[in-house]
Amino acid sequence: MVRLPLTPADVERGQRLGTLLRRARGERPMLETALDAGVSPETLRKIESGRVATPAFPTIAAIAAVVGLSLDDVWAEINRPGAETAGSASGTGQRLAS
Repeated sequence: MVRLPLTPADVERGQRLGTLLRRARGERPMLETALDAGVSPETLRKIESGRVATPAFPTIAAIAAVVGLSLDDVWAEINRPGAETAGSASGTGQRLAS
């Protein structure tokens, strides 16, 4: 399978997703959150830092459930028109691709 290069919009959405998940996690330890979601702490760290711009849908769904975000909220926030990379966790959203 050939993976197409990410567009600048893909990268920006990945950064918004990471910011959203990090803010939603709050003071909860990364290790605890990752283990509860069934992902490695390294995977969660990479997603939160925006280094993984298009994480797999099941990964995002699991993390969102653990931090109390609905997938509708995640989608809305990351696809918000005019959204900035440092988007707030009050809305939530992004393209969830694998």
